[in-house]
Amino acid sequence: MDLAVFGAPDGGLVLGEGPFESLSAPPLEGVAFYRNDFALSSPSPWFVPRRVRRLAPGESLDVVSGEFPVISWEEPEVDPFAEVFGEVSHAIRGGLIEKSVPVMKAKGLCSSGTCRQLLQVLSSGKESLRPYGWIDGDAGIAGLSPELLFRLDGGMLHTMALAGTARREEREAFGVDEKEIREHEFVAQTLLAKLSDLGVTTRHPRVVLDLDHLVHFHSGIDVELAHPESVDRLVRLLHPTPALGPLPRTEDTMALLLDWRSRLGCPPWFGAPFGLWQDGLFEALVSIRMVAWHGEEVEIPSGCGVIEESRLVNEWRELRLKRESVRRLFDL
Repeated sequence: MDLAVFGAPDGGLVLGEGPFESLSAPPLEGVAFYRNDFALSSPSPWFVPRRVRRLAPGESLDVVSGEFPVISWEEPEVDPFAEVFGEVSHAIRGGLIEKSVPVMKAKGLCSSGTCRQLLQVLSSGKESLRPYGWIDGDAGIAGLSPELLFRLDGGMLHTMALAGTARREEREAFGVDEKEIREHEFVAQTLLAKLSDLGVTTRHPRVVLDLDHLVHFHSGIDVELAHPESVDRLVRLLHPTPALGPLPRTEDTMALLLDWRSRLGCPPWFGAPFGLWQDGLFEALVSIRMVAWHGEEVEIPSGCGVIEESRLVNEWRELRLKRESVRRLFDL
């Protein structure tokens, strides 16, 4: 059975069961899931399920069965990343970009059980993490995202800047780390510039968000919209977030990023928007902290923001930290 899962704000889950009807725009009423790739290449990214169920917090997904997967992992080699990192750094020094976000992945092979069972982890109620999942035949994704792309509720838009990463035990030093603060401010100021034409913006103070074994900088941003805005326009305006996209974001810098992602084997769904439409209300998550699979092949991708101050060894460590956090979240 094809499935879509989206975490509700109260900790419950909205479950859509297929087959799905794909549409080019959201329906006038009812529920639809929004799923697109990172390049936003799909002309019909809205999926209306045959049946919708709402699960209470902690209620297990009885629509997935089988044994939990046993996966043997292979860590990536550093050489491909080092080559791309060098190209990103060269582009920064040449004034073409200020920042970009290459992505690496660990590969795994499922020797027993089924990856569909990973969706059971989505009902575990991890604080500050929003679950999402999609199963399409023998392929799928399951994730616990800390990042909201945006929520559209009437005339208010809510979003966030989330950037900068460290281990939880490094929290005190992280809070005053100039490189991490600058990376976060890149993201926050770029978001504010994008949103300023939409209405009155309010940025909340930068805080340290504690997410299991990692910490990040977080700044909430609210916009009182001057005029009604379509979901599709807002998705294209806000995706990719400055935390996952290039700065500045132009056709040329996006083409560079897509090429780097492709060369490093990044799954097309990583960092893409994944959303839920419910009778005019819409929320979209940024698809990070994910496990992706196709048949017995499994992947955990992770990205890092490269700016002028970035150093290869530090970014390589951050990529590994993020993948390790996903393995812990999914008990892998």
